[in-house]
Amino acid sequence: MACTSTRPLPGSPLPEDARLGRTELLAELARLRGDNHKLARINAALIERIESGVSQGNDPYTTFQHSVVLAEQVRERTDALNQAMAELRASNHLLINARLRAETLRREQAAAQKAQESERWIRLITDHVPALIGYLNADLVYEFTNKVYEQWYCWPPGMMLGQSLREVHSEQHCQRLDAYVARALAGESVTFEFAETNINNQERYMLRSYVPNRLATGEVVGIFVLIRDITERRRTAEALHQAYQNLEQRVAQRTSELTALNDQLLKEIDERRRMETRLREAKREAEQANLSKTKFLAAVSHDLLQPLNAARLFTGALLERREPQANETLVRNVSNSLEDVENLLGTLVDISKLDAGVIKADIAPFALSELLDNLAAEYTELARSEGLELHFIGCSALVHSDIQLLARILRNLLSNAIRYTYSGRVVLGCRRQHQRLSIQVWDSGMGIAEERLEEIFQEFKRGDVQRRDQDRGLGLGLAIVEKIAGILGHRISVKSVPGKGSMFAVEVPLSATAPKTLPVPSMSEPMLERLQGARVWVLDNDAAICAGMRTLLEGWGCQVVTALSEQDLAGQVDNYHAEADLLIADYHLDNDQNGVDAVARINARRGRPIPALMITANYSNELKQQIREQGHTLMHKPVRPMKLKTAMSHLLGKGRRGQAPDGGLSASSCID
Repeated sequence: MACTSTRPLPGSPLPEDARLGRTELLAELARLRGDNHKLARINAALIERIESGVSQGNDPYTTFQHSVVLAEQVRERTDALNQAMAELRASNHLLINARLRAETLRREQAAAQKAQESERWIRLITDHVPALIGYLNADLVYEFTNKVYEQWYCWPPGMMLGQSLREVHSEQHCQRLDAYVARALAGESVTFEFAETNINNQERYMLRSYVPNRLATGEVVGIFVLIRDITERRRTAEALHQAYQNLEQRVAQRTSELTALNDQLLKEIDERRRMETRLREAKREAEQANLSKTKFLAAVSHDLLQPLNAARLFTGALLERREPQANETLVRNVSNSLEDVENLLGTLVDISKLDAGVIKADIAPFALSELLDNLAAEYTELARSEGLELHFIGCSALVHSDIQLLARILRNLLSNAIRYTYSGRVVLGCRRQHQRLSIQVWDSGMGIAEERLEEIFQEFKRGDVQRRDQDRGLGLGLAIVEKIAGILGHRISVKSVPGKGSMFAVEVPLSATAPKTLPVPSMSEPMLERLQGARVWVLDNDAAICAGMRTLLEGWGCQVVTALSEQDLAGQVDNYHAEADLLIADYHLDNDQNGVDAVARINARRGRPIPALMITANYSNELKQQIREQGHTLMHKPVRPMKLKTAMSHLLGKGRRGQAPDGGLSASSCID
């Protein structure tokens, strides 16, 4: 908007009167300083004369007269000097005021120039905006208009400034705007549109926005005006509306033609729709059942081989024991574990047939201690490896159930309790309830919200919080528990408090019939050549496998380091520099890692690579080829101790001689 000022620009000369006044003041100041200096010299001379007259010893009267004259002269000169000093101070004051006025003028000139530059910049921007921009003061007088505004209303540049709204527009046009202007002056932002024609008969649809300009007090002192040309948009909207009207008309016409035909087909279509709905539902259920079974069978293959592998390792460790009493205890624990896991294989593979009713429970009486003692011995070590305590309350009651299926239920409950408990303990015990016995597993874990107590028994559902070093699984455990409990006719119950823990229980009927006891088979002891003192690293994400492997290999005289992950191993030894003779790695590790890649990373930074034995449940040819190309030995689960010992012996012999032994296994052998 227009802006004028009489203030001088920076760098320009001062006004003539200011410049002359300053020159005169400087000249007067110089004159007064000269007079002051002159009077000071005269005063000093008079004082010197008085002092010299006294010292010369003249006549006292003459000296007195001379002193009086000199004193009068000193007084006159002093008065003149004081007057000169007063004039000098006044001149200084005038000079300071002149300087202040000059500085004020320069500042005002700089501010005016800055305002002019800002105005030129704003106008440059607004002149290139494809919209009409203006500003009206409270009296509806134009104080700013951009170039587009002036061109649309055909006004010369700058001529609209100072003109009122009614001077620029016709009375009819102003009447159309009055209501909106009044609302804007009342403090309301207004947006509206209508068609208008300028003096060149150009008709366009214009979208107007009036925004009030308020002071800090809330008073409206003007209106910002923004006008945009929406003619093309309006025409497009009208064309679309017309097309829509035509389309509706055509649709209505076609609908009328088809109504009669549709009435005849409605009954048939409805019947077919119901039939198709039933078929789709049946197909969906069949596909869902098939998908669940497929996922189940794929998942359990690895889960089942893990405990079986651990049991095989415990059995191998048992065969190396020489103490009779230790062997007796270890035989009982490991033999029962192996028997349970082997039964578990058949049970879980057949779980997929439960819906078809193929699996039948083998109900028989047995001493519950036969099952619980073995489970307690097995899971005590597992709990200890996780930093937990398993508290077992023994029970000698006789129950009536399928020992294999019941063992699977309790294994799942114990595994879950350890998996979802960070610290504290897990309790395994029983409570008699009339003619039934409640076998309960308590934990001090994170607990389960009440609304999820039913959801956790669904397939592929698992808890949110688990132990970091536990295999998370696929969420099949409690689904299997519920299915097996249904076959056995046992009731499963659960109680949980978030943040405190959970209790899972299975109720079994008591039995008055004593079970038959079975003899415990004896084992033989293998040889221990080549393995004495061998430094062996074991990498497996299953804590039970690590514990079993450590027991077995230490029984063979090996120095064993077990780790759940590559990072865990690095925390115990220097992966890249520590001496090692053999690395045994499971192919499936946590976090989408695998043993082949882990061994490759470890050996890549070692001067002498460690011979590796890969263990897996994957029988694919692709994996065999991959391991063969890496030069490793492959062994499939379940691991048999004798074959493990043979493979280790050959790999250690190769490592010590730098080549494969004659007639032995090569580094890329596959052991089934």
